[in-house]
Amino acid sequence: MFIRSGIRFDYLIEDENDEFFRELVKYHISGQLRVAPEHCSAAVLDKMGKPHIESYKRFCKMFYDFTGKENKDQYVVPYLMSSHPGSTLSDAVELALFCKRENIHPKQVQDFYPTPGTISTSMFYTELDPYTLKEVYVPKSENEKAMQRALLQYFIPENKPLVIKALIKAGRRDLIGNDKKCLVTPMAGQTQGGYSKQNNNRNSQNQKGRSKNGKDKFAKYRRKNKKK
Repeated sequence: MFIRSGIRFDYLIEDENDEFFRELVKYHISGQLRVAPEHCSAAVLDKMGKPHIESYKRFCKMFYDFTGKENKDQYVVPYLMSSHPGSTLSDAVELALFCKRENIHPKQVQDFYPTPGTISTSMFYTELDPYTLKEVYVPKSENEKAMQRALLQYFIPENKPLVIKALIKAGRRDLIGNDKKCLVTPMAGQTQGGYSKQNNNRNSQNQKGRSKNGKDKFAKYRRKNKKK
């Protein structure tokens, strides 16, 4: 019998006896095991009622240690979610960077959808945390939901325009460029940071006509021409 998903990894790593974990890795995985960390932002995970990302990292380390000892070729595949209540655009950028660091390329991303009878749905409609009654940021517009979803699949070429738009809106132009740390390269006609080349050229031309103290070097000549 093979298990493909449904394992509560946060419970599994707290078991003092690792016999079940070892047997799972040795006999019951057909190549991939899907688990659900869902996000990496502590603030978002708290709203989800999920353990922080350190638990997922600890689980992965144990999984690959046991897998290596069995000389097996097996992988952990994470479920990730975008636009959950509490997830800002900055949180989505943080998740995209986590995916990049961990070499995760999700083929599918689950966009949050409210379902009856859940705390998350209550937060979605009331925009309040039911435990504290504090306001919760809820991404609801199709535009932002699309940007958050695109960030998690930043590596797909078709998503580049949305990813750049999201990074600019989140104030993360530093992630648009050709450096290894960047999520995407600039679009045609853009420079590092997603700036327009035309605007840069115009600014450069304006600077050429100014002295070191910032004054317009040619102003007096223009005034003379106007008098003529």
